[in-house]
Amino acid sequence: MASKSLKSSTSSFVNTSSSHNYPSTNYSTTSKSWSFSNKTSLSSLRDSLPENPHIYDFSEICKAANNFLQKPFSSSSSSTSWRCSIRGKEVILFQRKSRRQIGLPELQERLLTICRSHHSSLVKLLGASTSGNYIYLVYEYVHGANLATCLRNPQNPSYTVLSSWLSRMKVATDLAHGLDYIHHCLGLNSEYVHNHVKSYSILVTEDSLNAKICHFGTAELCGEIVGNERSSAKSFGRLDSRVMKIEGTRGYMAPESQSIGGKTQKGDVYAFGVVILELVSGEEALRYVFDEGGGGYKRISVIERAREVVAVGGGELRKWVDKRVKDSYPVEVAEKMVLLGLECVDDDPENRPDMGQVDVRVSKLYLESKNWAEKIGLPTDFSVSMAPR
Repeated sequence: MASKSLKSSTSSFVNTSSSHNYPSTNYSTTSKSWSFSNKTSLSSLRDSLPENPHIYDFSEICKAANNFLQKPFSSSSSSTSWRCSIRGKEVILFQRKSRRQIGLPELQERLLTICRSHHSSLVKLLGASTSGNYIYLVYEYVHGANLATCLRNPQNPSYTVLSSWLSRMKVATDLAHGLDYIHHCLGLNSEYVHNHVKSYSILVTEDSLNAKICHFGTAELCGEIVGNERSSAKSFGRLDSRVMKIEGTRGYMAPESQSIGGKTQKGDVYAFGVVILELVSGEEALRYVFDEGGGGYKRISVIERAREVVAVGGGELRKWVDKRVKDSYPVEVAEKMVLLGLECVDDDPENRPDMGQVDVRVSKLYLESKNWAEKIGLPTDFSVSMAPR
């Protein structure tokens, strides 16, 4: 079925001059399709794709989003999305600017790998299309809300669907599983980087409160990562770095990303550490509050707050854990989670643990939390509605 739809679709992913040895493309309004000068390459691309990824015709994308006149589902400085239906599936369509031209063989390899990924902690990419300098990524639609909204409901700050410690540990475990899969299980010879790990890009599903990572494939397909280089010990502490233009969110960006612009898996580990600290405390990664004494705004980082809590010791941790879990959590596990989060956000990437190691440790702490909940008679299954309160 999908194979047939691929053969009827003729949109391209690249639009660049032949001087760069890429296949040239043009858009014909009469044929309403993209056309490659190299028909053999396009045919080869389609034949090699598995059944599930789609190369959507741009006209199909336009129709689904009502020529982009439909009210956006979300919008930011880097992307706009629409909730719509394509080929009978409810999807989220993201429009992002391509940061560089990608050759057909490279794009083919990336799309094959990304679209064939099947993990319960990843929101699935269904396919893509391009027009001009923009790429359109089509993801499955999943009912739920992003983690930031779950932790900090703007309509009701005192309420959170993640009101139990175990529900937060479940989110951390799902996220760790997903990132470990991205880093180690996608390709034998590739080191994939997510590059957009933050509480706004983690979806918490309605009812079951499972966590799913959004935007997987964005960094690869939008050309954010522009090459592979082995950097010197002086620059990146002897890490294999995938160099790119600076792209990220303040509060989640590793120090080396902000100063040099390189993106590595250890950068994802850093962002994961920030999310752990958010889950424990309920606080934002980075916020500014008015300083009445100084008359200006004071920058507060969840990382700095966690370091202060650990330095003080004693009962300071209990004061810092999100009060909405009502002191109902295993204190030792909470301490270990904070320490793990701080390890992940170490300024030196060499000192950060590998995501595989992190996954094992978080899974162990989740089991400890579950055993603790069972001993005191707390529920270990979740069924929560995210309807407005």
